[in-house]
Amino acid sequence: MNKIDYDFLVIGSGAAGAAAVWRLVNKGFKVACLERGPELDPGKYPTTGTDWEIKKTNEFSPVASTRKNQADYPVDDSESPIAVCNYNAVGGSTIIYSAHFPRFQPNDFKLKSNEGLCEDWPISYENIKPYFEINEIEMAVAGLVGDPKYPDIEELLPPIPIGKTGEMLGKAFNSKGWHWWPSYGAISTKQRNGRDACINLGPCNTGCPQGAKSSVDITYLAKAKKLGLDLLAECSVDSIIVENNVAKGVVYFDPDGVRRTLLAKGVILAASAIGTPRVLLNSKDSVTGSSIANSSGLIGKNLMIHPLGYVEGVFEEELDTDIGPQGCMIYSLEHYRNPTENFDLGYMMHVLRGTGPLEAATSALSKRKLKFGQKLSDDFFNTYKKQLSISIICDDLPDANNRVELSDDLDRFGSRGVKVHYKVSDNTMAMMKHGMSNAKEVLKAAGAKKTYAYGPVRNTGWHLMGTCKMGSDPKTSVVDSDGQSHDVKGLFIVDSSCFVTGSCVNPANTIQSVALYLTDQIIKKYE
Repeated sequence: MNKIDYDFLVIGSGAAGAAAVWRLVNKGFKVACLERGPELDPGKYPTTGTDWEIKKTNEFSPVASTRKNQADYPVDDSESPIAVCNYNAVGGSTIIYSAHFPRFQPNDFKLKSNEGLCEDWPISYENIKPYFEINEIEMAVAGLVGDPKYPDIEELLPPIPIGKTGEMLGKAFNSKGWHWWPSYGAISTKQRNGRDACINLGPCNTGCPQGAKSSVDITYLAKAKKLGLDLLAECSVDSIIVENNVAKGVVYFDPDGVRRTLLAKGVILAASAIGTPRVLLNSKDSVTGSSIANSSGLIGKNLMIHPLGYVEGVFEEELDTDIGPQGCMIYSLEHYRNPTENFDLGYMMHVLRGTGPLEAATSALSKRKLKFGQKLSDDFFNTYKKQLSISIICDDLPDANNRVELSDDLDRFGSRGVKVHYKVSDNTMAMMKHGMSNAKEVLKAAGAKKTYAYGPVRNTGWHLMGTCKMGSDPKTSVVDSDGQSHDVKGLFIVDSSCFVTGSCVNPANTIQSVALYLTDQIIKKYE
């Protein structure tokens, strides 16, 4: 074997990978981060132009199966009612996420002990708590301290304004006696660390040219590069090199499509709950020809995807829902647990601001509320700026039948893509219906003249978890409690694929905090 190039190779520059490389270079390790996507210019984000909603449907679409950028690998989600949503670029999906940033709850780590469901994580909330605190500082999290659902959160930037509409809906939640709170957002609400404050432009999900939204290219990665990180953009990892059950490096294709190798003391996967199993399944043992690190047979299985229900209220008066981040207004964990109902676990009610004009028009057209002709303008303004939506984000129990497999479709380098198999469970459908009914009640209490509800919503598979779960038993898990493969030494997973169970809240904060924790465990092995 040739000379080692790096101490660590990290595959993926998204939420988990960026946090991991920052932690590693801070400790003086020589690190390369390989990212199959390009490094983007924020000055060219869609939001800087009038055609931003058009670009949201093509090159900046979150839907992997239809976007088909040069950096993408094939994703076949035709066997799932929910489409996989991700993004391949430096910064990963944080470039286009909404930056809603709650934590998982302590109970989410102990479902077996506390509720007799699934399995407990081999690590606890208390293990992760110090890393939540680090992450919320590094990611410039804004919010209001004092949420009874999150008594541990004590240090935040000023909250994102909820506006008159948020106040109106808050009163509606109060009338029901239900919990609600201003959203936690990884959005800088004041000038800080050379970044401008949020100006409440709104369409955060096509990239933030202001630099207020905390995508990891301007947080963790920016700091890591100053400390010596080698960031290799447009470098697509094909497979892991393994010799005698020890990870030695990676095979990748450079921006010109040339096949190359890099060698390291350790390889860390952070390519998402879709990309990480893809790389592992594409990596073959030189002796047996089977996929590496898969003695459990669980790589790709137990996919969790957060099925989402959607309830829209239409109001008589014009609202201020075009001002501020679409995904960060208010939320409710009133129904996080529902012990008297006929389903396990529960859901978050996540209030969304209104859509842009094109999306508003398309939605009205689909409901036959917009007709071309003399009444076109009236029909449009009967909807635009008069919509308010509540998404029902459902906790998703792991199921081995929900899985990621290799497909026969190839990317531009000849590496295999993935096929997703996923079915929404009866338990999830029961909680979704319960949530949509409650969301209708809140919107009506707020004054909505009409409500619409449907679910599961297809293009909402952002929250991908669980395809390489951690555990103490090599027969029933892929990695141990330090994120290291049971089968291959020096091979680690730090992203959401190692999650044992989920929660009903957006996982980005927890993904990064778990990645920081696991990276510290890795560091202890190599110091």
